[in-house]
Amino acid sequence: MTKAKLVALIAVMVMLLAVPAMVLAQAQPPRPAVFGGSATLDGVTAANGTVVTAMIDGISAATTIVSGGNYAFSIAQPPGTSYSGKEITFKVGTGTAAETATWIADGGSVLNLNATSGPPPAAPTPTAPPAPVVGGVGPKGDAGAKGDPGLPGPSGAKGDAGAAGAAGAAGTKGDAGGKGDSGAPGAPGAAGPAGAAGSVGPAGPAGVAGEAAAAGGGLLGIIGLIVAVVALIAAGGAIMMGGRR
Repeated sequence: MTKAKLVALIAVMVMLLAVPAMVLAQAQPPRPAVFGGSATLDGVTAANGTVVTAMIDGISAATTIVSGGNYAFSIAQPPGTSYSGKEITFKVGTGTAAETATWIADGGSVLNLNATSGPPPAAPTPTAPPAPVVGGVGPKGDAGAKGDPGLPGPSGAKGDAGAAGAAGAAGTKGDAGGKGDSGAPGAPGAAGPAGAAGSVGPAGPAGVAGEAAAAGGGLLGIIGLIVAVVALIAAGGAIMMGGRR
């Protein structure tokens, strides 16, 4: 392996090792606060094995024991909880120390604890400052800045349903529909009554006389012809009389 390849391989390994270290450094929780010093209970140095407890929000945050009249412990912040800026109270055995501290990441100090078995000593009452000399009424101060608007209140309950509205006006007349299909043909009507008989028509012309079979046949033919002519004249007269009426 050449020298250049070896240098490149070492550089890559260093980078690979540096990435997890950077990730761990970013994900690392805040460093604990460390406290230590002497511990007394009811004015007497606490015996070896006496439990010293650090309390935050009324809950035990760390414990240790007295050794040689001294204590020492670190108070770490658990995941999902913030101790930043919170007050720490201390208990020595069954007593409560008058001293308190504030939790700061990577902070702490030498803190000598003086605990009593009864309630912790009351803080000294501050001396009231002398009353100021009352002078005349000063001018009215400027109006303060307008405060931020408050949060919106909760939504009100749903109101009752309103009364039904009046009926609307009648709409305009619609267009006429299309012509329907033709109906089915009706049944045949009943036969009408028979008409009146017509008038008698005129007699037809006489037929041509056949040949006489004998001498008497010609006479009969002449007589028949005369009768036919008379009948024709009579029929014509009847027709003419009917037309005059």
